[in-house]
Amino acid sequence: MGTVKDIENSFKLYYRQLCIYAMHFTEDVGAVEDIVQEAFVGLWQRKDEVRDIKPYLYASVRNKCISYLKKQRGGADVLPEDIPSEDLEDRSESEARLWSAIDSLPERRRQVLLMSKRDGMKYEDIAYMLGISVHTVRNHISKALEALRNLPYKIYSFLFCAG
Repeated sequence: MGTVKDIENSFKLYYRQLCIYAMHFTEDVGAVEDIVQEAFVGLWQRKDEVRDIKPYLYASVRNKCISYLKKQRGGADVLPEDIPSEDLEDRSESEARLWSAIDSLPERRRQVLLMSKRDGMKYEDIAYMLGISVHTVRNHISKALEALRNLPYKIYSFLFCAG
């Protein structure tokens, strides 16, 4: 591996999904960002030894999360139920793709979608807050969901079923 460009590309490719992965261990966003950044620092320090970046980064983040949990618990052991299942890497990648797709939506459409689906707001409340009609809210959500459903890869579309 070895080059600065390789690590930059890996950062761009894996940062978001690694943060999502770490969020499954702990919901402390500040700790998650620190943990993922530390994993990349470790990658840089071992750049001449690491042959397969992705497994290295996931293992590093997982181990750092377990250490974080142990520290938070005053040295108490981390129990098996505290460690997410094996399919978590794939799920984190899908969630990262979903958030990237949401981020690529036009600003107002993204805002309306998140207010509705993430924040659980009613269409009428969104319309009032944004100074638009309920029909416009419905239109934004419909077009956003259509865009997400038409992606070339499968994402957690069931999280965003029309409501």
